[in-house]
Amino acid sequence: MWQFDHQSLARRTIVFTSLSVLLLSGCTKNQNNNWQGYVEGEYVYISSSQSGRLDHLAVTRGQQIAADTPLFSLESANEIAAQQQAQHQLDAIKENLSDIERGKRPEEQAVTRAQLKQAQANAEHAQNQLQRNKAQYRIGGISKQQLDDSRTAVETAVADVHQKQSQLNVDQLPNRQGQIKAQQAQVAAAQSALDQANWKLNQKTVNTTHAGVVFDTLYREGEWVAAGNPIVQLLPPENVKVRFFVAESVLGQLKLNQKVILHCDGCATDLPAQITYISTKAEYTPPIIYSNETRAKLVYMIEAHPNATDAVKLHPGQPIEVRLQ
Repeated sequence: MWQFDHQSLARRTIVFTSLSVLLLSGCTKNQNNNWQGYVEGEYVYISSSQSGRLDHLAVTRGQQIAADTPLFSLESANEIAAQQQAQHQLDAIKENLSDIERGKRPEEQAVTRAQLKQAQANAEHAQNQLQRNKAQYRIGGISKQQLDDSRTAVETAVADVHQKQSQLNVDQLPNRQGQIKAQQAQVAAAQSALDQANWKLNQKTVNTTHAGVVFDTLYREGEWVAAGNPIVQLLPPENVKVRFFVAESVLGQLKLNQKVILHCDGCATDLPAQITYISTKAEYTPPIIYSNETRAKLVYMIEAHPNATDAVKLHPGQPIEVRLQ
């Protein structure tokens, strides 16, 4: 009597199913160089090198922004005070340098000129007195000692004139070169301190250097942000790429800078792209991939970048169909 064997029937069912899958896989195997892939984005995390309270967040999630758009600003009272202090110190040191380079002030030079004029008058008076004393000495009106005293007074007066003239020349000269160089070095140091204070203050307000879409904002206004912590997550269009995986049998057909066509559901037209990366390492098909190939098969990852104008039409995680141009 024939008996129904459930285990045998189950084994036959599994074998039949496996054969069906293999046949279907062979039928759907990529014959037209079409592959399934997905969009991926390389995000730019924008932060400040300084810490502080987030006073103003100028962008929102999903917003398309141009280059040099203000993103956020942190409280900056301390940095403003440091900048003002550095500016005042620089101004004071520059004034000292200017004073050293000019020599003595005009008022001080005027005093020396007056002293010189007085010395010249004294010398002229002493010279006149000497001439009178010579005449008196010839007629016996004065002694030899008085005549010698007159000559000495003339020499003293002339020497005083020379001294005052030299003093005026010195007053008009700048200070010694070593003092000027030392003061110039202090000016340079103060300028560097001011530049550093300006840089720290500028770091409290951050603008974007690239156009793109604000993918996310990571802090709210009023929160304290540590230095280096990202505040805005930006996705520039040039950082949008498509990843897809190909079998080893078609790897030889692909090369860098090769043109491909991207097709996505909802796109008005197909988008051109260019292969920018071909992996040299084989891997198993990832668990999450839009592919009809069997998972056990080894594949190679390929990356392609669309034009920046077309990249804004794509979104990370979006399934994409890729084919050769």
